[in-house]
Order: sequence, then C-alpha cells, then structure tokens
Amino acid sequence: MTPSKLNSNGKASVSQQENGFLDSLPILNSEEAVQEIIQQPLIQGIEDHLIEFSEAMRTVAKALRRAAEGKASAQAEAAEWRRKYELERARNLQLEHKGLSSEETNDDFYGEREDNSGVQPVLLNQTFNQSPVCCGKNGICSHEVLRNGDPDSDLDVVQNRIMRKASFKLSWCCKGENNDQQKHDIVSFEKGNITTAERSSKQISLNWESRPQTVLILTKPNSTSVRILCAEMVRWLKEQKKLNIFVEPRVKVELLAESSYYNFVQAWQDEKEILLLHMKVDLVVTLGGDGTVLWAASMFKGPVPPVVPFSLGSLGFMTPFYSEHYKECLDSIIRGPISITLRHRLQCHLIRDAAKNEYETEESILVLNEVTIDRGISSFLTNLECYCDNSFVTCVQGDGLILSTTSGSTAYSLAAGGSMVHPQVPGILFTPICPHSLSFRPLILPEHITLRIQVPFNSRSHAWASFDGKDRKRLAPGDALVCSMAPWPVPTACQVDSTSDFLRSIHDGLHWNLRKTQSFDGPRDP
Repeated sequence: MTPSKLNSNGKASVSQQENGFLDSLPILNSEEAVQEIIQQPLIQGIEDHLIEFSEAMRTVAKALRRAAEGKASAQAEAAEWRRKYELERARNLQLEHKGLSSEETNDDFYGEREDNSGVQPVLLNQTFNQSPVCCGKNGICSHEVLRNGDPDSDLDVVQNRIMRKASFKLSWCCKGENNDQQKHDIVSFEKGNITTAERSSKQISLNWESRPQTVLILTKPNSTSVRILCAEMVRWLKEQKKLNIFVEPRVKVELLAESSYYNFVQAWQDEKEILLLHMKVDLVVTLGGDGTVLWAASMFKGPVPPVVPFSLGSLGFMTPFYSEHYKECLDSIIRGPISITLRHRLQCHLIRDAAKNEYETEESILVLNEVTIDRGISSFLTNLECYCDNSFVTCVQGDGLILSTTSGSTAYSLAAGGSMVHPQVPGILFTPICPHSLSFRPLILPEHITLRIQVPFNSRSHAWASFDGKDRKRLAPGDALVCSMAPWPVPTACQVDSTSDFLRSIHDGLHWNLRKTQSFDGPRDP
C-alpha cells in the first residue's frame, strides 16, 4: 500500500486514504512533501491492520470448518436414519408375511447348527444375509448388537471366515413381564394421541438362542489371588461347560508356566486379531474392578459381547458379581436369560487446526467413563469454547471440563460436583472442573447431540485431553475435540436388575445418605 504516486509530469499525487489511519491530504506537488509522507509513523497502523485482517481470516476459516463439520454430521445422521428406516421397513414386511414365521426359521437354522456344532460350523456370510431381518418378534437381535454399523467394511473377511458365535435376542420387560411393543415403537401417534413406551424405565433381558461357545477372560495384572482364580475358572469352564477359552497373551504365559494342561487356551497375536474378537467371542468375563471393565471395553472398537464383571478390586460400581460364587453365576448366565445394562459410550474425534477438511481427523477414541479436557501443568486458566450441534454454548474458564457418560457419573464427574445418574439413562454429562464462575453449574444433555470443544486462538496455553484416564493428547490453539454418543454400547450382566445393582453400588461404594437415625425420644408435635 503506497501512500503516493507520480503523475505524468513526474510530480507526486496522493489518493484519498480509506483505511482510517490518515486524514485526507491535499495534492502534493513536491518531492519534499513525498519524503514527509514516507517519514510519517505508518508502521504501527499497518501492523494493527494486518493483525485485524489475520484475525478476520481466522474467524472465516473457523466458520468454514464448522460448516464443513456440520455438513458431515448431517450426512452421517441422514445415513443413520436411512439405515433405521430400512431395518424398520424390513421388519414390517416380515410381519406381513405370516406364512414364513421367523421363529420356525430360527429353530431350523440353530437346530441344524447344534447338530453339527462339533463338525460343520455355520458360514458367516449366511448370517449376514439374514441379519437385516430381526430374528424375533420383539426386542433387538444379536445381529444388530454385535455387528459393525457398516456391513461392507469387513466384506473381504466375512466371505472367508467361519462363524462360531452364539446368537441372542434382547427384549424389554418391566417387573419380570415382557414388553409387547417393538423396539422402535417409542412414540405412538395412534388416534391422534401421543404416547411413549417409556423404554428407559424397562429392564433389558438377554435370551440366548444358541448356546455360547467361546469365552474371553480378562484379568487385573499383578494380583496373585486373581491369577489363582483365573486358573481355576479356566479349568472349570473347559471341563464342565466345554467352552473355548480366550485370554490375554500375558495370562496365557502365566497359565503355561503353571502347568502344560492349559495348552488349549487361546490368545491373539497382533492388533488385527483384537479387532476381530467380537466375531469370535460370545461372552467376556472380567476379574478385577471397574478399571478392568474399562480395559475390556477399550479392546472393542465396535460391537461388544456381553460382559460379566466379577468384583476383585478396591471399589466397583460396574462389578456386581462376587468371585466366591462364580460357578453359580456363570452357570446361570450361560443358561440364560439374564438381565443386562446397556452402558453407553462416547465417540471422540480430534480435529487439528492444520486439517484441510473435516475428514482429516485422527483415529476415533471410544470412552466408557469420560473424556477430560484440562490445563495440564500450565498455571493459566484453561480457555475452551463449547458448541452444541454447531451452536455456541459457553466458554469454559477454569481447570477444565469433563464430558461423561451416565456410567461415568460416579467417577471423576462426581468428584467435580456432577450428579449421579442411572447408567441406563441416555445422556451426556457436562461438568466443569473448578470453574472461575459461581453460576457455572453442571448440565445433563440429551444423547443425540454432538459436542465440540475448541481451544481458541487467543488462548494463553495449550489444553490436554485424556480418555478414560489414559491416551493423553495435547490440544493446541485452533484444535477441536468432537464428541457424540457411540452406536456400540457395552452390555454388562446384572446380578438382580439394572436399578437394584446401581442403588446397591452407591450404597456400598459411597455409603450414600448413610447417617444415624434420629432418636425417637426427643420433642414431638402435640
């Protein structure tokens, strides 16, 4: 931007200034006037202008990135709704054709499987051909729970692998009574009246349609009592229940060091085999505390088999079973039916400021308890911009923020002042950590929203994100963390039912509302 220009006679002339840094100047007719203009202090004004222009361009870039993220989110939501519509349409078509009863089809299919279970297993592509249609009249089938949302993602593997998984069906019941409504029949508009099925208040029951064949056992490390119990449980499951046993490579080494009898125990070799565990394992048994359950959930990046957690830790809100009675518990679970709790997970994506588009993200991370964004070792307050479905919510200034599932409501979120929530209530807890505002209270948001937490460009320091207490990652100014409810919950077995186990856990673990009873011999109302 030059302040002057020469006319045809070699004399200088200056145009009107439009940026507001200089007042309007008269026409200059001498080189001395040009030198005076050059010597005027324009540098500060130019720098301020460039800073403002840079901030404006960053704001435009942020707006474009948010629009791209919103478009991708809308496309994903539309695809999910289309998939649900196709599934519902297939179910309705099946119910119309009464001649081909689904129960008879399943009886024939699994009867043949039981007869030939020791010789000829069933091909997996046969199951995928049947999976779009629900195998029962009510509830959710295992094809929907234990299958990735994208059926084409494992197509090459599916055609060449053999399936040995047990099939089951989920149904809603209340006080031991089965629910007659379809799983998608949440809202009814019959005769102009709006009614709800109150799905969240009903207990979920799992019914095996074929006997489980493979069990995965995960243990807490560095514990002698857990190692002894694991060896005893493996022997009992193999000899009494004739089940295939999977363990971690570390546990397999420990078992073989104890006795060569455990040669039948299987383990995985690499990360690729871990990604395929959900196609082999019918049941997961954890021996430890809540941390062992978190570890089990982190191994499954997609669908998760039913989990049976035994309490061998210091404090457990998700481990209702006692190890002393493991034979009776496992025998009852293998026979079925069992009550389960569907524990929702959060799906998190990191979008770096240098990303060219919304698809250029890091690998997604699934959390069962919470994702925490804090200031780390910095002495400055963390500064976080929070958006809900691309709408600005608030700016967090404090030690950090916790985004928690309802299962994680009794963990870090509770210590930060969040509420305890029944794990079967679908929702996302929005809990600030030591906010520098007395009016900043925790929130409970619905499960269908998408939250984006972004470090603004004017932040004084970086932020740090941790996922279920591990995998810590740095967030630089301009980076964003996008969180939404994952489509793959973690089904955990209940000792009694979901509500009874939850209330017992907060009574035993937290001594909730425990106090001495008021004396009866005091003053009384007349």
